[in-house]
Amino acid sequence: MNDVLTLENLHHTFEKGTINENHVLKGINLSLDPGDFVTIIGGNGAGKSTLLNSIAGTFSVDQGQILLNGKNITKKSVVERSKSISRVFQDPKLGTAVRLTVEENLALAMKRGKKRGFFRGVKPQDRTFFKDQLVRLNLGLENRLSSEIGLLSGGQRQAITLLMATLQRPELILLDEHTAALDPATSKTVMELTEKLITEQNLTAFMVTHDMEDAIRYGSRLIMLHQGRIVVDIQQEEKQQLTVPQLLALFKQNSGTALKDDQVLLSS
Repeated sequence: MNDVLTLENLHHTFEKGTINENHVLKGINLSLDPGDFVTIIGGNGAGKSTLLNSIAGTFSVDQGQILLNGKNITKKSVVERSKSISRVFQDPKLGTAVRLTVEENLALAMKRGKKRGFFRGVKPQDRTFFKDQLVRLNLGLENRLSSEIGLLSGGQRQAITLLMATLQRPELILLDEHTAALDPATSKTVMELTEKLITEQNLTAFMVTHDMEDAIRYGSRLIMLHQGRIVVDIQQEEKQQLTVPQLLALFKQNSGTALKDDQVLLSS
């Protein structure tokens, strides 16, 4: 079985060569199998978002390489990578065109990686398909096809962004604290939907989260970062039996540093 994603000795430094130099990623080595749903957690400044930004192409790496299904994408631009990698951000306003309708946003998502040309509206057969897809969300959004995205709640918008990110079955999906801006009840709904969409399509996913309980509850693998290095890597069998106190103890054992639960819960 070939790895979907391979990270080899990744390093990233902010403000390199200056007095403010900050070496954030320090030799990250990691591989993901098809269908892996990896949750990533760590304290503030651990390198979580920097890692996702490096994979997405927002940041270039100083050293190492990134392989996606065996192809070296280290030098590829964000635009080139977006043909194969979908991303959902923390801010529900990102990832959608707020002045376009729900169906128009879904139509644009269907054109990911294709030449878009002039947008001529939504075809009847596509509208039926979009409605069927929205029914899967179980949020009543199939009745909001003609509503502007900007008129929806943050949770509804994030649910549609998730659907848009998975419509074309990307090779990899990156979830960057995508429930952090939502209230607890809405966050739970969006997380359950996230797991449903990823599991049903056997997608490979990376999810950065600020919540230890979510990191344990969801996904098939858990990774903890500390000062730019992977200090914990737990597979599904062990993860299912894990508790937050046990995870904190494991972190302390492997990193030599105690981490309080609220350091993760309150960090970004």
